Amino acid sequence: MSRFWKTIASPWRILGLICVIAGTYAGVLRFTRGLGASTHLSDSFPWGLWVGFDVVCGVGLAAGGFTVSAMVYLLNIEKYRPIARPAVLTAFIGYLLVVGGLMFDLGHPWRIWHPMVMWNPHSVMFEVAWCVTLYTLVLAAEISAMVFERLRWQLATRIVHRATLPLTLAAVLLSMLHQSSLGSLFLIVPGRLHELWYTPLLPLLFFLSAMGVGLVMTIIESNLSARAFGRALEAEVLQGVGRLAAIVLSIYLVVRGVDLIRTGALLRLWPIDRAGVFFLLEISIGFIIPIMLFSTVRIRKNSRWLYHAAQMTLLGFIINRLNVAITGFELVSGKTYIPAWTEIAVTLMLVTFGVTAFYLAARIFPVFEPDVLEEERVKTWRLEVDRQASLRVAPATGLGGSKGREG
Repeated sequence: MSRFWKTIASPWRILGLICVIAGTYAGVLRFTRGLGASTHLSDSFPWGLWVGFDVVCGVGLAAGGFTVSAMVYLLNIEKYRPIARPAVLTAFIGYLLVVGGLMFDLGHPWRIWHPMVMWNPHSVMFEVAWCVTLYTLVLAAEISAMVFERLRWQLATRIVHRATLPLTLAAVLLSMLHQSSLGSLFLIVPGRLHELWYTPLLPLLFFLSAMGVGLVMTIIESNLSARAFGRALEAEVLQGVGRLAAIVLSIYLVVRGVDLIRTGALLRLWPIDRAGVFFLLEISIGFIIPIMLFSTVRIRKNSRWLYHAAQMTLLGFIINRLNVAITGFELVSGKTYIPAWTEIAVTLMLVTFGVTAFYLAARIFPVFEPDVLEEERVKTWRLEVDRQASLRVAPATGLGGSKGREG
């Protein structure tokens, strides 16, 4: 009984239970008393934490699915296959949580299906809604292979494996569309978003930052999975991921810097005010310092420092998206938005659901494929051992043969 209680009453489980209870109570308040009574949102500031973090950040954090899938299944880079399935599973859970966040934020959540049948092609949100819905279905089809393998449905498993290429192509196309469309969403508010973050290049910047943080999330997920399930860390694979992340983040930084100079928005940094502080915070934590760390060979070969660099990038990305979705509007409108405890509770509940769902899925289904590279290394090592053994035996055989001939 004591061992059972020790397992159930671990600090992380207790914290997760508290988040779920608080989030459930906050959800009841939201759906019974409305947004006005359960949040600090208003007609003058209608978007807050549920859009800024749960949706705008959540979609970007799930970008590792299409990024890693494209490298493995389209570019045939087998090196990254061990992290492909966990990345796709993380993306699928992430998009389910995005839909969950939207259900809390929409004034009439029961109408979430309307864009599917009531088309408005002139709306950016129409395209985002369709792409998110279709991409979630594609992710569900991709992870169905794990379910079929667990159930030992061989025919269904073969069908899904044969459909991997078209599913990956669809995932990449849909991701490119809606990752950039989220940036396009903020182009409809010129003059209401601070110029340090408002730019016609927002769609491209959103796509590049999503690719960068998607790669970084695979590093974080791999480290956490290794600790939770007692698995060996794919150190060599993650080193390559860190190198790719440095390239993508560098491209983003160059594009962002050139655009700020071109538009003259860079001059707004002086004198330093609140906007300048938040801007420098996101650029330094999310891009400049991580690029330096990921570009250093010694850092990449040190799993702990690589993990910390990934955490720093994740924090900078979240700051960047919150700056676009919240801070930039606050600075222009002159209004201050502080999330209500109910908004924070719902967000923490959704995060808890996501972590728990990944843990249970990894326990039940074959999420972690065998490390092909490790198998190849073991095979090569065994062949080398056999070769060395044969070389040690061969001279003795040859000597014996010569004696025999002399006799």
